[in-house]
Amino acid sequence: MTGFEVGGVPPVAHASPCVIYLDEDLKAYPTVWAAGGTPNAVFEIGFAQLSEMSGATVADIAKR
Repeated sequence: MTGFEVGGVPPVAHASPCVIYLDEDLKAYPTVWAAGGTPNAVFEIGFAQLSEMSGATVADIAKR
């Protein structure tokens, strides 16, 4: 659906629009690492910037 390999799906630049969720627990970290388009590429980004850039829905996703 996204046009990217499993393990490398980035939070932006998908081939077609899709729903993106971002776990609210990631707010606790100064930065997070997101996939960069391949299983071997990542980039560091702040939670607020990632949320805004991706248009993600922030939700309580983590299994407790």
